[in-house]
Amino acid sequence: MHLRGVFLPDETERDAWIVDGRLTFTRPSGDSDTIADGGWVLPGFIDAHCHIGLAEGGGHLNTLDAMVEQARLDLAAGALLLRDAGSPVDNRAIQQRDDLPRLIRAGRHIARPKRYIRDLGVEIEPDQLVAEVERQAAWSDGWVKLAADWIDRSTGDLAPVWPDDVLKQAVDRAHELGARVAAHVFGEDALPGLIAAGIDSIEHGTGLTDELIPAALEAGCAIVPTLVNIDNFPSIALAGAAKFPVYAAHMRSLYATNRERIRAAWEAGIPVYTGTDAGGSLPHGLVRDEIRALVGAGIPQDDVVAQASWRGREWLGLRGLEEGAEADLLVFAEDPRRTLAALWSVRRTVLRGRVVA
Repeated sequence: MHLRGVFLPDETERDAWIVDGRLTFTRPSGDSDTIADGGWVLPGFIDAHCHIGLAEGGGHLNTLDAMVEQARLDLAAGALLLRDAGSPVDNRAIQQRDDLPRLIRAGRHIARPKRYIRDLGVEIEPDQLVAEVERQAAWSDGWVKLAADWIDRSTGDLAPVWPDDVLKQAVDRAHELGARVAAHVFGEDALPGLIAAGIDSIEHGTGLTDELIPAALEAGCAIVPTLVNIDNFPSIALAGAAKFPVYAAHMRSLYATNRERIRAAWEAGIPVYTGTDAGGSLPHGLVRDEIRALVGAGIPQDDVVAQASWRGREWLGLRGLEEGAEADLLVFAEDPRRTLAALWSVRRTVLRGRVVA
């Protein structure tokens, strides 16, 4: 297949061909079908925090068809690469389908008993954390997911789940095994220990204060804020207000400052990637809504699109639009770095070298 357009991020208008699922800028012999002539071409979007196999509203999906439908919603939104940030079911079958987005799995959440959503993760005590990290690192695709803060019923508020010394041992062990570690964290108190431990990806990060941002930057942390899910904080607070009023007030406070916290982190130089937290409380297919929310938070649109596309793919270990790379791309009539509405008007979607209807 042949296509012509302005390729991002180098902004060069050029011809390209797709041969055996890969991109080349050298014209091959024989005839080619032109699938796009003009427009803006960029690598597919990523949803760097979603859950394939976690049912909307809670619980597990019990059928492959239900998981396929989740992935199809992401594909329809232009998300051609997904990082599953913890799933209670074995979703490796999605990786065997060439008609669905690429999937990078983080295995199951690692949590403590009564300190996370029931039945969602592997529940262990701190002295078992390193061993469980080893198991999840071996079973996943290079990522491990920790539930790092949650409501502590003895205090009635968010609190760290893991002791700092054990956390450091666990993250160090993951790195020794070639895996990276992502951590669910809403509040402030768990972040110093996570940052000191060398956490790779802070999920949500609503408690990332000005005092913590320099340390996170120096440690090389990335943030996946999931703003479209943070918008549920008021309802989460309301649901817990009667039993845990301090927790509810804390969640409302975190919600009130979440956009400025994420913007401050970006302004300091911390990478901010797109993730929706789809599955559970949200449906899949919201990557464009997350892009719009990040722009609304004050991060320039060109930077958001870059992190949602070629920079995000690089972070997750995939190539962009370069010679010999696998052809996963989107073609837009308008430059998506300039016009948000363009995100909802994809001219062509190509996944694994095939045009997606």
